Amino acid sequence: MLKTGERVDDLQLENLRIIQNPDWFCFGIDAVLLSSFAFARKKEKVVDLGTGTGIIPLLMYGKYKPSKIIGVEIQSQVAEMARRSIELNKLEEKIEIYEGDIKDCFRTIGINSFDVVVSNPPYKKSDTGLKNPEDKKAISRHEILINLDELIFSASRLLKGYGRFYMIHRPERLKDIIVGLSNHKFALKRIRFVHPKIDKEPNMVLIEAVKAGGEFLKVEKPLFVYDENGNYTEEVLKMYNMGDR
Repeated sequence: MLKTGERVDDLQLENLRIIQNPDWFCFGIDAVLLSSFAFARKKEKVVDLGTGTGIIPLLMYGKYKPSKIIGVEIQSQVAEMARRSIELNKLEEKIEIYEGDIKDCFRTIGINSFDVVVSNPPYKKSDTGLKNPEDKKAISRHEILINLDELIFSASRLLKGYGRFYMIHRPERLKDIIVGLSNHKFALKRIRFVHPKIDKEPNMVLIEAVKAGGEFLKVEKPLFVYDENGNYTEEVLKMYNMGDR
């Protein structure tokens, strides 16, 4: 099932495993934070926009067991590798990898059909430090194939009324995020800043928005990734299912 340069990593969750290629892009703490911040009920249907290797569908299934998860990925080789991870875990009936463009995927997989949309999108605008627009790592990090507003629009089209949209992004893009959510009829409901350490500024932000939701906004307490000794905090260890060991 493995190809040249690939490896299988244990997710330490429900015996789930994932196939990755370090030369392309391996999942990081972003996916772990987002899958823990997001939530899905067992009867709900979920879409992950820009699923990459399928890490967020696997983590979301392991944590919440929703009825169906669809991961959308435009890069053929990456989508194919994600499918093999789904097969490795024998989850073909629960998780589907749809190869296509986020910008119009709703036309195929369903308009107003999903309860939850999650996304760990490219953080950087396409004109910031871009070297090779064909490189898989560049596509994961830069808005080459889709920008933030297009992503939010697709999330809105996919979600039912009062459906939830979860995203992790960079604090410096918060103004763009708020404007985009407002333009596409989302209400920002929950926000949490992620700090590398207690004395460092936040470098990530977790967002929950509700389609056609109310105006109440909850700003949660900060999340600190590392303690003063450079080790994961207890909260982050629990997200990795490694707490209190």
